[in-house]
Amino acid sequence: MKSNPTWQAVRIAATTDLTPTVREFVLQPTDGDALAWPPGAHLQLRLHVAGREQVRSYSLVGLPGDAPGAYRIAVKRLDDGRGGSKAMWSLAVGDTLAASAPQNHFALSIDAPETLLLAGGIGITPMVGMARALRQRGQGVRLLYAARTDAELAYADTLRDGLGYALITAVSARGERFDVAREIAALPMGAPCYVCGPAGLLDAARSAWAAQARAAADLRFETFGSGGRLPSASFVVRVPRHGAEITVPAGESLLDALEAAGVEVMSDCRRGECGLCALDVLALDGEIDHRDVFLSAHERQENRRLCACVSRVVGCVTVDSAYRSDAEPDRISGFALVS
Repeated sequence: MKSNPTWQAVRIAATTDLTPTVREFVLQPTDGDALAWPPGAHLQLRLHVAGREQVRSYSLVGLPGDAPGAYRIAVKRLDDGRGGSKAMWSLAVGDTLAASAPQNHFALSIDAPETLLLAGGIGITPMVGMARALRQRGQGVRLLYAARTDAELAYADTLRDGLGYALITAVSARGERFDVAREIAALPMGAPCYVCGPAGLLDAARSAWAAQARAAADLRFETFGSGGRLPSASFVVRVPRHGAEITVPAGESLLDALEAAGVEVMSDCRRGECGLCALDVLALDGEIDHRDVFLSAHERQENRRLCACVSRVVGCVTVDSAYRSDAEPDRISGFALVS
């Protein structure tokens, strides 16, 4: 049971390989111009993955007007992902697909006098527009951008032209690492920090943020729900309410597998953020690899629930598909992307 965004047909007007593994796509609506969007917004795209139509989300790059009348996204090819990036990379100029209107769960506070942006890898995509919007308003901004190699620093040259010394890069192949706790400590209390990147970067930011007793609402994030502690492998899920036993392939999410088997599950973001697809765990023979950003550390340790859209299991899990979220405590504001 998915949310129902407004969909429109878009044509791939141009592609550019920014790095060996990152390709930019310019998407032109076939029935008019692109809608305006705020920094941090994303598009949902309908893609054919593993023989079925599935939905994937990608951050919009830059600001409206950078590609007049069109949207820009950048997709990192992940050969061990869930197939969305491969599906995107298989498309060519002239191909059409369905896109949602821009949505934003990663909204930027443009009036903050100081802002810290932390990006890892393809997590740079929403930061391009954020950094530019803040700089255009004369607000203080620092952007820390980590990548594995120099060749993977997509948009670095463009960002450096606009930010100068406010852009700081770290390349792990050269042994460079950010001291996230120190960088956060340099941020004035009450100033916001935005994080987009892999789970390790988010975990470091959340730990430092809590240790420095900063307001939870000032740390905002987007992360990649496809990343986890354990390698993705097939596993078995049992749903007694439906008398079903389903094998979830390595390249498919638990949520997609349940829906394909006719088991309806409430869902919305499908990126591990909103918690609407959280299922009660009735029994576990193995280990849960929690890949969401919704459940607290305590809830993950309890293993009483899992978010079906991104989390996986090593072994077998028995779940109740009837769980519905009631009142939840306030949480750090977050959102997750998957590939």
